[in-house]
Amino acid sequence: MEKKKESPLVSLLVSIVIPAIILSKFSTEEYLGILPGFLVALSLPIGYAIYNLVVRKETGFIAILGFVSIFLTGIIGVFEFPTEWLAIKEAAVPLLIGLAVIISLKTPYPLVKKLIFNEELLDLKLIDEKLKENNNVFEIERILVKSTFMVAASFLLSATLNFFLTKYIVVSPAGTAAFNEELGTLTALSYPAIALPSTAVMFVALYYIFKQITKLTGLSFEEILSEKLKE
Repeated sequence: MEKKKESPLVSLLVSIVIPAIILSKFSTEEYLGILPGFLVALSLPIGYAIYNLVVRKETGFIAILGFVSIFLTGIIGVFEFPTEWLAIKEAAVPLLIGLAVIISLKTPYPLVKKLIFNEELLDLKLIDEKLKENNNVFEIERILVKSTFMVAASFLLSATLNFFLTKYIVVSPAGTAAFNEELGTLTALSYPAIALPSTAVMFVALYYIFKQITKLTGLSFEEILSEKLKE
């Protein structure tokens, strides 16, 4: 049976929108309370991550880091650690992902190559033939290394924006209603303020890769795509 694909809309609602609303509007003593509101908000993305792991069997380095990120946020809030820790944690997660992307170059499975150079996306057989014909096999490896650093740069940008946005928004002590509200604001703003610029850098890297593949092979963009995508 074909595995049901994840809905980006549901993921966005459960992981960002609804927790942000709970934290900013319903974590006061008038409604859920500070600690219950915090735990309810955090339970949604954590529960969704567990659901994906158990039902869809989707896991990996980035998924694990995301789960750890949510868990650490809960620890900081519940045990009322200094808010500076939150800024460090928010920056550490994308920074670790970026480092993992670079370190993967030294392994048999570079992440950028695994994500892009696969048969689901590209016609690898045709690309390989054309690279050999044009004596550009080694040149494509250089392109992959350069693009890997470009992708890593997108995560570095995310880490930097995460740190300064967190420092600017979250200024109240952990364990207070104000802290929960500020965390809700941070969660709501993280998508447009952080994800969009980082995604833009990622797309520049992808554009660079595809542009170079067509240049080195002499094929058009449509020709390098897999047969599945051409259908």
